[in-house]
Amino acid sequence: MLNPTRAFLLGPLLKGVSRSFYLTLRVLPAGMRDPIGLAYLLARAADTIADTSLIPPEQRLALLLSLRAQVNGAADEGAFLQRMAVEVAGQQTHSDEKVLLESLGPALAVLAQLGESDRAAVREIVTTLTQGMEYDLRTFPDERSGQIVALQELADLDRYTYLVAGCVGEFWTKMTYAHMPGTLKGEPRIMLARGVRFGKALQMTNVLRDCGKDLRIGRCYLPVTLLERFGLTPQDLLVPANSLRAQPLLFELVRLSLDHFREAVEYTLAIPAFSVRLRLACLWPVMIGLETLLLLVHNDDWLDPGKVSKIQRNKVYQVMGYSLPAVASNTLVRNWAAGLIRRIEARLQA
Repeated sequence: MLNPTRAFLLGPLLKGVSRSFYLTLRVLPAGMRDPIGLAYLLARAADTIADTSLIPPEQRLALLLSLRAQVNGAADEGAFLQRMAVEVAGQQTHSDEKVLLESLGPALAVLAQLGESDRAAVREIVTTLTQGMEYDLRTFPDERSGQIVALQELADLDRYTYLVAGCVGEFWTKMTYAHMPGTLKGEPRIMLARGVRFGKALQMTNVLRDCGKDLRIGRCYLPVTLLERFGLTPQDLLVPANSLRAQPLLFELVRLSLDHFREAVEYTLAIPAFSVRLRLACLWPVMIGLETLLLLVHNDDWLDPGKVSKIQRNKVYQVMGYSLPAVASNTLVRNWAAGLIRRIEARLQA
């Protein structure tokens, strides 16, 4: 039986800070829920620290590194929790995020109660994710500086998408092997690589969807070498009227994203049809991601932060509803994904 603290952390609190992920977590097999849910909460707390713009970047970085140390077993938990309460929790305008930061003590206690292999896996994924957040804080300027810094090479973007999402697909795969041995078809090496690309597909979608908003806090994830190829600068992307001019750049990165999504589909189909819960947990983000890309390629104002390509809640429920009869059929899943990819590619070729 789940103890009350763990039940609160992995129930109401998790639901409060991520409704969409909570839906995914609920359909996971029981053994995977605790380590994956706890990893999400710790990573979300780290992300809240990294994104609290009222705190100077160097202070956020110090707090982020302190959280990473606590997750990895540092001894000064009391002093750390006091700093979090004083320096970060009071700055939060969303009550759920405030409660999350105030619940770090119990979350770290639950981490200590996990089995050794799960505890090591959670520590590893939170460490990697916080390295991605550290990369953000060290690479980009203060959000209020008025400056923009862009990544330099496509390899930098690829590395970034691994640190903040590809590693999650890797972690998810390891949890599946640990808690559902024999479930995934295919060699572990191949499935781990596909899991990485699954995560990268979702993060590339986020990068493209949120480009206009990120630019306004000084972050250009679209690399300089690619911008130059299309005759663009980060400052050009700040102008919503340049959306059509920059569309070839968008389409180039959408093509790269689709290659990742194809691997994500293969990953999903490597889960046996009888593992309905695990399949649904993978199928939903794939289809929602593809639906988002479809909106994006048809958005002639994609650089306008007021016109973000975000699918509506009723579309999410539509995806979930259609997935129930489709999930057990490889043919239906493959045809569904292929149909969306064809519609996206048709726009790329128009």
